[in-house]
Amino acid sequence: MKVLLSGFEPFEQESVNPSFEAVKRLETTIAGAAILTVELPTVFGKAINMIHERIEQERPDIVIGVGQANGRCEIGIEKVAINLNDARIPDDAGQQPIDEPIFADGDTAYFSNLPVKAMAAAIRAQRLPAAVSYSAGTFVCNHLMYGVLYLIAKHYPAMRGGFIHVPFIPEQVLDKKHTPSMSLPDIVIGLRCAITAAIEQNEDIHIAGGSLA
Repeated sequence: MKVLLSGFEPFEQESVNPSFEAVKRLETTIAGAAILTVELPTVFGKAINMIHERIEQERPDIVIGVGQANGRCEIGIEKVAINLNDARIPDDAGQQPIDEPIFADGDTAYFSNLPVKAMAAAIRAQRLPAAVSYSAGTFVCNHLMYGVLYLIAKHYPAMRGGFIHVPFIPEQVLDKKHTPSMSLPDIVIGLRCAITAAIEQNEDIHIAGGSLA
């Protein structure tokens, strides 16, 4: 089995992005599966094109994107991606699409086919905060997640895919009062737990995991 993991380059004047910093610290084998990694630009269009190239090269069984989520205090296992680019800020190439579909022939939204509740529960079992998230935003993280799930729906029906958001790391919040963070070693542990659950469980667990907001 192969698992393709992606993280992003820094964006919005940050000097580091914890998503790829954590991804590149993971082992090359987890739960018997080969772990492949790629660093993606925080750029609309280019991120999807690059992950598609790696999918074509490697033909992984599972594709998981990882991204940074400003303001989150927990690791978020994303459930759904929507067909919308609506950028609050420009990406790293200066693009700022507003109210644009990602793929004109795509569904309004796609659900992850990973066991998202089991992945969150596996992280919490290590006494780290995690939850299922029902909004991946409308920036490049949602763009990438939607792109991967679109490709799966159109071209790779046996593949599974999803996305994980991670908080800032402490060095990023030194000048950001009241902004939560998580240590990089804890993020790595959380990702390892989530990936293990994704590899070992085809079906999700049936527990409450919804949100009131």
